[in-house]
Order: sequence, then structure tokens, then C-alpha cells
Amino acid sequence: MAAVSLTPRALYEEVAELLRQRIFSRELAPGSWIDELKLAEEYGISRTPLREALKVLATEGLVTMKVRRGAYVTEVSERDLADVYHLLALLESDAAGVVATQATEAQLKELQGLHQELEKAVAQRERFFEINETFHMRLLEIADNRWRDQMVADLRKVMKLNRHNSLLKSGRIAESLAEHAAIVEALVMRDASAAARRMQEHFANGLEAAA
Repeated sequence: MAAVSLTPRALYEEVAELLRQRIFSRELAPGSWIDELKLAEEYGISRTPLREALKVLATEGLVTMKVRRGAYVTEVSERDLADVYHLLALLESDAAGVVATQATEAQLKELQGLHQELEKAVAQRERFFEINETFHMRLLEIADNRWRDQMVADLRKVMKLNRHNSLLKSGRIAESLAEHAAIVEALVMRDASAAARRMQEHFANGLEAAA
């Protein structure tokens, strides 16, 4: 196989992103052993930047390093998934409360616009997933706490390891859309407690569907 062309960006970061996408696409399946020699040859690199990339993915929870056995794609247990959803609910509900009280009118209109795009994408699953994540990440950006943003970004990476995405459950997309509408309504009404509560409910329902 021909070597993959890499950009001038730090080599290990580029390799980490390539592996990250292969993990999210299930090309590297949960629980599978990562063949360092094969990957180094495929990418046309030494094992040093590859190992640095694996360390990055290990800190994100996507890869598990096992003593004398190498690196494996992390398998997410029911307990792991419940813990991730619990933390995401806490962090994102807090952000929703902040947005309800501090966002500008223009920022609230932007979130309303994203929700409208979400409504139009109901029949396009991949597009719905994309806009759904954009909505959540934009809400966090508006809440403006970089430490929370970093934690949520890492938790969402682990959430993507789940074999059964909650939105794949029959009827879940329609439910999720209704929950987003309720969140947006609370934000527009500047009701911080309602926005936080509805975000908590959104994650609770998402976990139930993902289980």
C-alpha cells in the first residue's frame, strides 16, 4: 500500500488524527489490537511519531495501552457509557444555563438557526449527526469556558466509541429533535434553570437509547 501523504503539521498530530478517524469509522474496531509495524509502514514513518500519536489517543480515552501487549482500541462498557453521559449532562447543562443568561440576541438566533437546520436534516442521518454535534459545540463556545470545552470534547470522543449510537434507535431522532426544541425555547426565554434541566433530560434520554 502506498504511503499516506502527510501535511507539514506536527507529524504525530497528523497521525493521531488519521487513527482517530479510523477508530470513529470502525475501521479500527473497539477491542482490536493496533499493529504498530503495519501502520508505520503504511504511513511511511518511523514508530516514534506513531507511538507519540498513540499516547495522544490514550489520553483521549480512545486507545488503551496494555503492558507488554501494546495498544488496543478502547472498548466502552455500559458503566463507561453511563459515566460519560453523566459528566456530559453536568457540563452541558451548566453551559446551557450560562447561555440562557449571558448570550447575545445574535448568538441565540444562531442557535435557533442551527435547530432549524436540524429540523430539515431529519431524513439525512449523517447530516443530522453533524448538525447535532455542531449545535452542542456552538452552545459550549458561547458559554465560553475553555476548560469545560476541552473536557466535553474528550468525553464526546469516547461517546463516539459506543457501538450503538443513541440516535440510531428507532424514533430517537424525532425525540432528540423535540428535546432540542425545548432547550432552544428555554434559552430564548432566558430561563437558565429550565435550559439546564432540559439539557439534563436530553442526555438522560440519550443514555437510555444508547444502552
